[in-house]
Amino acid sequence: MKEDTLGVILVGHGGIPKDCPPDLVARLKRLEAQRRTTHHPPSQEERDLDAKVRRWPRTADSDPYQSGFLALAELLRSSLRDTLFAVAYNEFCAPTLEESVHSLINTGATTIIVTTTMFTPGGAHSEVEIPEILDRLRPLNPGVTIRYAWPFDLRLVADILAEQIRRFSPDTGHATP
Repeated sequence: MKEDTLGVILVGHGGIPKDCPPDLVARLKRLEAQRRTTHHPPSQEERDLDAKVRRWPRTADSDPYQSGFLALAELLRSSLRDTLFAVAYNEFCAPTLEESVHSLINTGATTIIVTTTMFTPGGAHSEVEIPEILDRLRPLNPGVTIRYAWPFDLRLVADILAEQIRRFSPDTGHATP
């Protein structure tokens, strides 16, 4: 029997680089809003604008969110040792979740676990968009198991936040960052 090869994808929200032209982003958001009200698939113009924004050149200065997200991703990747690993973004950054799933499959992943930095319930990205994308990808990749590590155990998230608060509380001597 063939051994399972695990891949992990960490999904972040994605940010708009500071030097990306505002009119480009405004046009993209306007087209997305129109599509949501008409329930039509994205137009070619929307797909082109989305790709342009996602692939806009980025630096730590122009997109501090991406830099922080990639730092977290690297820490997670190193703790997973030999697991195949990729990042993905919901919007404004590349690669997309679809691109990252295909990339891991192409490198041999037979099981993919997708997780996100968006911990709280009620978010459209984490509760609706990511599951919809994965539901579309599963039938297209029948030899691959794709799991979504959601929802988060809110007690564990609260414990992480409580620990962070303790680190900065006045009695620890770390009242300021």
